[in-house]
Parts: sequence; C-alpha cells; structure tokens
Amino acid sequence: MEFFSQALDILLNIDQFLAQQVVLYGPWIYGLIALIIFCEVGLVVTPFLPGDSMLFAVGALCATGAMDLQLVLTLFPLAAVSGDNFNRLMGVWFGQKAFSGKDGPIFNQKNLKKARDFYEKHGPKAVTICRFVPFFRTYIPFVAGMAEMKWKTFLPWSILGGAGWVLSCVFAGFFFGNIPFIKKHFEVVVLFIVGISVVPVVIEFLKSRSKSRVQVEAPLP
Repeated sequence: MEFFSQALDILLNIDQFLAQQVVLYGPWIYGLIALIIFCEVGLVVTPFLPGDSMLFAVGALCATGAMDLQLVLTLFPLAAVSGDNFNRLMGVWFGQKAFSGKDGPIFNQKNLKKARDFYEKHGPKAVTICRFVPFFRTYIPFVAGMAEMKWKTFLPWSILGGAGWVLSCVFAGFFFGNIPFIKKHFEVVVLFIVGISVVPVVIEFLKSRSKSRVQVEAPLP
C-alpha cells in the first residue's frame, strides 16, 4: 500500500520529481525517460508508467533550460515509436502461439476474425488516436499484432501517433508549464491531462453508438 501511495505522490508531483532527477542524474536522465516511454508503450505489463504528465513536465523543464529541447524532440519520439513497434511484434508472436491450438473462451478463431475485421477497418485511426490515451496506447499495438495488422500499414500511423503524442505534450509543457498557477496546482493539471486524454475515446464511442442507433432505426427498403 505504501508503494502505491508513493507512486501516486510522484505522479501528482512529477514536475518536482523530474527536476530533482535532472540534478541527480544529469545527462543520464534522457536515457531514463526514454526507457520509461519505451516501456509504457512497449510492454503490456507496464501501462501504469507516467506518460502525458511526464512529457508535459519535461516540456516545462526545457523552457527553463534544465533540459535540452532538441534532444528531447529527437530521442523521445524515437523511444515512443520503437516501443509501439516492439509491442506489435510481441503481439504477433503471442497471437501465433495463442490462436494456433484449440479454441478457448477468449483465444478462438471467432474473436480473431473480429479483431482482424476491426483493425482492417479502424486500424490506422486506432493506432493514431489511442496513442493519446493512457492504457489504450499500451494494448492497442499488442492487439494489432495479434490481429496480424500488416507492419507496412502499422508503421506510418505509429510514427504519426508517436511523434504527435510526444510533440504535443512537450510543447504544451514548454509554453504553459511554467505559468505560476499551473506550477502551484500541478496535481490538478495532471488530473486534467488524464481527463482530456480520454476524450477521443469517448467521442469515438458516442459516434459509434449514434451510427448503430441510426442503422437500427432506419426503415427497411
């Protein structure tokens, strides 16, 4: 319980925590943050690692000169895209193992076909938009690999989503992270960022429900 309490405290005060780590580790902090980004999007067992709020805090540190903006915008998108593609590769490997035997309650040919149909129709949108949503950005590429989404289709949208995610969060922190009110109430900003990140999924869900309702209510010809 104490571990989770400490983790939550770090998350809500990640601006102060990162500032301390920059002083403590110097240039090594870039490699550490890149590793965190890679693991958050590249390993299905670590979706709880900080993402949006950490990048926002990094942007704020870049604005003060504590971190190098050019290095951040070069290294961190690379880490995000690499993690995304590694996650997909693990999904391909796991999918081949999971769906090669007898059908089970989850891993069966019916569910595999549903996943393939989904990624064939919505794959590029899912890979790009869900990059901005915690947890979803960890599992979407893995399931894409299980559904055998082609790498040549996956890669450009992975690059677009990964680079767009890092740049938008870092620049938001760069321009707004050092405003006195935001610095004083950073824990509220963190919660706001998490809330905003869920908006794209909510919008897509409402749109899909609206389309389904229209199809059901449409009179037969």
